[in-house]
Amino acid sequence: LLGVARGASLVQIKDDIGANPTKVGFYIFVPDKLAAKPAVLVNPHWCHGTASAAYSGSQFAALASRHGFIVIYPNSPHSADQCWDVSSAETLTHGGGGDSQGIVSMVKWTLAKYGGDASRVFVTGVSSGAMMTNVLVGAYPDVFAAGSAFSGVPFGCFAAPGNNSGVYGYWSDDCAKGKVTHSPAEWAALVAAAYPAYGSAWRPKLQVFHGTRDEVLDYANFGEAVKEWTAVLGLAATPAATALNTPVAGWTKTVYGPNDWFEAYSAAGVPHNIQVQEDTVMAFFQLNCTSACFSWGQG
Repeated sequence: LLGVARGASLVQIKDDIGANPTKVGFYIFVPDKLAAKPAVLVNPHWCHGTASAAYSGSQFAALASRHGFIVIYPNSPHSADQCWDVSSAETLTHGGGGDSQGIVSMVKWTLAKYGGDASRVFVTGVSSGAMMTNVLVGAYPDVFAAGSAFSGVPFGCFAAPGNNSGVYGYWSDDCAKGKVTHSPAEWAALVAAAYPAYGSAWRPKLQVFHGTRDEVLDYANFGEAVKEWTAVLGLAATPAATALNTPVAGWTKTVYGPNDWFEAYSAAGVPHNIQVQEDTVMAFFQLNCTSACFSWGQG
């Protein structure tokens, strides 16, 4: 196992970071040796989790120490369940408020504070953190270069019905059970509505992972996510390539479009508690690169 560099630790930031209407907690890991213009990785935790649990529950901090990037660990302000707001009109809208805007403010603060590379901002999470990954990539395509979501749901799947302004704690039982289905065009329209002014500009690349035996967020959400993001990215619905037993035995990787722009990993027999594949995420984001690194607008 990788070890976190001596001296570096998880630190809570209490500065004024700008718009943070729901008061999302801000924790950050800055390695002792930063790369020049460091990349920034956002790692939102799961329901009933914390920033500290996300920090200690994966290898990303240790990998940051090795490669010189910064990791932001947001902490949910919703004490009832520590889930993320992925249901309100605010969080699903670019600049509209909600948890998503608070997290983006953390990114902007970090880039300014540490001279970070604004073209190399990434997000990855599990469960509720994966849902927030979808939200951030969908609502803030101008901020994130790529996302990686483990056991999540498509952007907008958990949206509260009707006038959902201020509805932060909504649990969509229909989405969780895989009963929310749309055509690719309908899914794409939900993402487009998050930031209408963005139009057809460049979109972040994305990878999604889901276990076939997910007992919390039904596996049907995997297929809906494929429909959504291939449509959003303008990719053919038919995979360009398929690889069995990748990255581990029993997992199947399907690739859509050129340059692995959208990747979908189906994990046979795996429940909701899926194993995060840090090496696969690192390679997709190219966080371990030394030159000619993947960045926003590329591809």
